Amino acid sequence: MTIYSIYIFDKNGSCMYYCDWNRTRLSNLTDDEEFKLVYGMISSIKSFITRISPLDCNDGFMNYRTNKYKLHFYETPSKLMFIMMTDLNVGSIRDVLEDVYRKIYVEFIVKNPCCELGQPITSELFKAKLDNYVKGLPIFPAKPA
Repeated sequence: MTIYSIYIFDKNGSCMYYCDWNRTRLSNLTDDEEFKLVYGMISSIKSFITRISPLDCNDGFMNYRTNKYKLHFYETPSKLMFIMMTDLNVGSIRDVLEDVYRKIYVEFIVKNPCCELGQPITSELFKAKLDNYVKGLPIFPAKPA
């Protein structure tokens, strides 16, 4: 199992943070183009699900999969979007994304007076805590001995 990358978007679609760990294929898009494509796709999927769902979807969608990767999605009440790409063997990681929001984003961005909300995340402490958290997950591949 592996984690490829994470995106954090604000409610206006700006990518506030991006990091990759085990991504093996780089796109031919600029970072900005890739961020817009990912955000647009998520917005479209959310709209599609809301319109066609036969049931009341309080949580909307949580993930989708292709034949190559799985995209996991968590949206906060304030409309921040946390998106993580993994391989196909990873089950639901909604709890992981909630932890990233509550235990890392809130603690090291929201509660940090030096960080301006709604701006790109540049905090080295946030980056280090997120990196340590992700690398400590059982779904993160162990380095060969």
